[in-house]
Amino acid sequence: MKKFFALLLTGALALGVAGCGSKTDKAADANDAANAATETEAITLKIGASPTPHAEILNAAKEELAAKGINLEVVEFTDYVQPNLALDNGDLDANYFQHLPYLDSFNEEHGTNLVSLGTVHYEPMGIYSKSVTDLADLPDGAKVGIPADGTNGGRALLLLESNGLITLDPEAGISATKLDIKENPKNIEIIEMEAAQLPLSIGDLDIAVINGNYAMQNGLKTEDALAIEAADSLAATTYANIIAVRSGDETRPELVTLLEVLNSQTVADYINNTYGGAVAPTTKN
Repeated sequence: MKKFFALLLTGALALGVAGCGSKTDKAADANDAANAATETEAITLKIGASPTPHAEILNAAKEELAAKGINLEVVEFTDYVQPNLALDNGDLDANYFQHLPYLDSFNEEHGTNLVSLGTVHYEPMGIYSKSVTDLADLPDGAKVGIPADGTNGGRALLLLESNGLITLDPEAGISATKLDIKENPKNIEIIEMEAAQLPLSIGDLDIAVINGNYAMQNGLKTEDALAIEAADSLAATTYANIIAVRSGDETRPELVTLLEVLNSQTVADYINNTYGGAVAPTTKN
């Protein structure tokens, strides 16, 4: 009988220990599951971009980013000022629409502290017209539209120079302005306006020097251009489009992953297959 009660007592103790162990294991499992859920919870990145091609390229990267736990929210802008202001005041995590010379100029003018995370693609600037079919036939005193901002304006003047329409002060470089024009054999009239307005005003101009994204956005194709920036030009090596972030955010893991995906083979293939040379990836994948 004593042995019988001893066995019962031992069994009860064993069940008690087993019961406590089961609760502990369940609690641990629940904690592990919660931690795992937290670790895999998607991070949302809010990125400002011009509609074409920047927003399109970002949207092409969404699936690959989602697989890496990043939800991409693309906010479209139709000008070159608001996306930097929105990034600076914290409404965006990054933006994608500009090149480094423009960003440097913007920082200096507005007192912002934005930096480049890295390059994604390059868009050749072109000379377009509704009335002129050959630059050799450009009339004397022709009205020539160029972007009003300093860096894109200088780039446009370099393209005009490379096509023999003007001669610039050789020391001006990419920062050239109308004041740096030394020779103007056709007495062309340089008209500066907001870059986004140039395609809309092309009918009122003899020729217009238009950024690649605004040309595409308004149905202007590279083959329609009277002249285009050469792949080995100063512009091609200077004006690659970048991902801009606030200074100090360069090492944020989700932003580093964003750039890695935008430089991936998948995105390079999308760019090459979609834009027919009007946009080219900066990485050689």
